This record gives sequence, C-alpha cells and structure tokens, in this order.
Amino acid sequence: MSAFEEKITLAGGCFWCIEGAYTQLVGIISAVSGYMGGDATKATYEDVCSGNTEHAEVVELTFDNREISSREILEIFFTLHDASQLNRQGNDVGRQYRSAIFYHNEQQKALSLSIIKEVDDSGMYKAPVVTEVTACSTFFSGEDFHQNYFTNNPENPYCQAVVSPKLAKFRQTFVAKLKTNL
Repeated sequence: MSAFEEKITLAGGCFWCIEGAYTQLVGIISAVSGYMGGDATKATYEDVCSGNTEHAEVVELTFDNREISSREILEIFFTLHDASQLNRQGNDVGRQYRSAIFYHNEQQKALSLSIIKEVDDSGMYKAPVVTEVTACSTFFSGEDFHQNYFTNNPENPYCQAVVSPKLAKFRQTFVAKLKTNL
C-alpha cells in the first residue's frame, strides 16, 4: 500500500448497496464485500446470516486520500443508509445489518465520532445515530458472487427494489465525485 492509500471498513445494511455506491467514486481503489466485527474464527454468508457470529456485512474500502478524503467517505456513508436504525436497514433485520464504522487508525476513529455528532446535531435523522465505531478486526472477504453484485445482477428483484433506487439517488447527489466512465 502506498503512502496515499488508506483503508476503512463500513457496515450499513446489505453490503450490495454500500459496495455499489463506492465503486462509482473517484479515488476508490477497491470496494470488497465481506464480514467483520464478530467473534467466530471464520465467516461465510451462511454463518453471518445465522446471526450466531456477531459479524456484520461490510465493505472494506481502499482509497487514495489525495482524491477522496476520509471525511467525504464518511459523509457519503451517512447518506447511503439510515444510521438511526438499530440492527436493521429496511426489511434486512439482525446484527449482521447494523450500522458500523470499523476504523483502521486513530484519526478515522476521531473523525467518525466527530461526524456522528455533526449528523446528530443536524437532525438528519428523526432518532439519534446508533452507528458503532470500532477498531477493525479480521476481515473475511465475501464469496465471489457477492463481489460487484449489483453490477453483475441488476435484474435481481432485490437489486431492482432496494439497491437501484438508492444508487439512483446517490448518483444525483454525488455527481461531481463520480468516475467519468460510468
């Protein structure tokens, strides 16, 4: 990793929505769907969906901090999901769908806590933010079929009903930050 590359890992409901948005942004080197934050020694989709591992569905982002800042990444994160919902996003319910920021350095931790306060103070949500801010732990990459899921499966009913509308709103809001080849 170069001096300008940084990682942060985010959980905001189904990882397909989070990954689908960040892969469109300038400065994002990679967005990998996977699992983090649990106590099991392995994590697969089936394990995590069982609710017995404490892992969350996450996206591990590697980014070039010269092109996109940690602040921008986190500000975008809070527009992609409802961070006031505890252990759920819409019909996806369980700790695996919690809102969480897994920081990779102390600056990310401090920034995350500061932005959560800003979001709470702004009244962006009707209830307080419940996003967990936790040090990163072992990252388990998701199965191959979960990677770039929306891009590879745009006709999937879940993608049509949930992911596509979120990404359409996202593209309108962050048009200036989008890669030009989309």
